[in-house]
Amino acid sequence: MKEGSKLKNFKGEMTGKRDFDLSDYKGQNIVIYFYPRDNTPGCTSEGEDFKDNYKKFKKKNTEIFGVSKDTIKSHDSFKDKFKFPFNLISDPDEKICNIFNVIKEKSMYGKKYMGIERSTFLINEKGELVKEWRKVKVKGHVEEVLSFL
Repeated sequence: MKEGSKLKNFKGEMTGKRDFDLSDYKGQNIVIYFYPRDNTPGCTSEGEDFKDNYKKFKKKNTEIFGVSKDTIKSHDSFKDKFKFPFNLISDPDEKICNIFNVIKEKSMYGKKYMGIERSTFLINEKGELVKEWRKVKVKGHVEEVLSFL
């Protein structure tokens, strides 16, 4: 998948007691951000940055969704704890992660493993991928996405 391409419809389980279905969001922009894990410092900061700017995104006809491999139960707790105004999508089988090619080899304490590379994608109202940000650094990232919009 590359910038300018139209996304095929995909679905996933999300918070808010309903499932995510890409086709439900035709006519508005969507920011989908992938993050490694609920309740970790970087992921919490990123979520809070999106929360703090949520009204600015809504003014630009844009909905936000966070995606990780965590369970819905974990997502519900994470969302409630930090009062995120947007929903989180659970992707334990990596189906959505694989659509966006965000599963990468990572290393921690010399041990290699496969995990989510922090990435953000902007999809326009026609369902086309407009912009992608890979290897995201949390500080300043949300502002960069907003200014691109």
